[in-house]
Amino acid sequence: MPERILVTGGAGFIGSHIVDAFLSAGHDVIVVDNLHTGHRENVNPAARFYELDIRDSDGLTRLMQTENPTVVSHQAALADVRGSLREPALYATVNVIGTINLLEAARASGTVRKLLFASTGGAIYGNPDELPATEACAPHPLDPYGSSKLSGEHFIDNYRHNHGLEYCILRYANIYGPRQDPRGEAGVVAIFTGAMLENRPTIINGDGTQQRDFLYVGDVARANLRAVEHGQGIYTLGTGVPTDINTIFRELARLTEYEQPERHGPAKQGEAYAVYLDAGRASRELDWEPTVSLSDGLSRTVDFFAGQFSDQNR
Repeated sequence: MPERILVTGGAGFIGSHIVDAFLSAGHDVIVVDNLHTGHRENVNPAARFYELDIRDSDGLTRLMQTENPTVVSHQAALADVRGSLREPALYATVNVIGTINLLEAARASGTVRKLLFASTGGAIYGNPDELPATEACAPHPLDPYGSSKLSGEHFIDNYRHNHGLEYCILRYANIYGPRQDPRGEAGVVAIFTGAMLENRPTIINGDGTQQRDFLYVGDVARANLRAVEHGQGIYTLGTGVPTDINTIFRELARLTEYEQPERHGPAKQGEAYAVYLDAGRASRELDWEPTVSLSDGLSRTVDFFAGQFSDQNR
């Protein structure tokens, strides 16, 4: 059954792919984004767009009353670990207070039945007690970004307990793919790809043996689509396969025909050493599993960025 879905951060990298998936499934979609890291051109023209900051509680309330969504997919956030170490109060304001503003607007609307929340499976767990990490692992955030997301999860559960708002909290692995900004709040795949295509020096933080779980953005969009109708509670979304940063560098160098030598810099503060995720619960309850292999996903990502850089240089 079609839903009216409000997507915060819907002009961003992950959010815009989620918007596309919702529209393709026949849902009616409203996009909210302040365009701080999102881009207007990412927004599917079939969605209704509002330029609005989630810190604007009155604006969110008015929007909810105008559009009457039944589902909210909350993707808007500041999401850079090192940025959060520099500006912890800003991250708390956007990621925690912004989430509370959205919850209050949803509660007041009387129409929202379910909230989907983009959380983090990397920053929340820190260095997990077990690998691959599951929903049962104790959270140990090592940075204010992870702490802000964990706080958002707690507030969401408060609203379920006190106001009956259903939710699916989706703890993402390291997401990569087309539309990620190599110069913004980017992950390593986008940063490396952008530098390699422009033949700039590419620096690996630390010795490069750090392990991450790389999940293609289209698979994340499918998980959000499944969560509209299925599931309740917390779900870790990943491949369960650890890949070290040196491997990412070498594979991208091969795909981009990059010939500069591998360079290493100092390790970064607040960075966990190894995080990869078990998506067993998502498989059982959301009927979701990742379908895009790392090699295929990296190839698609390089093709996308190569096309962008080619267009810019015409």
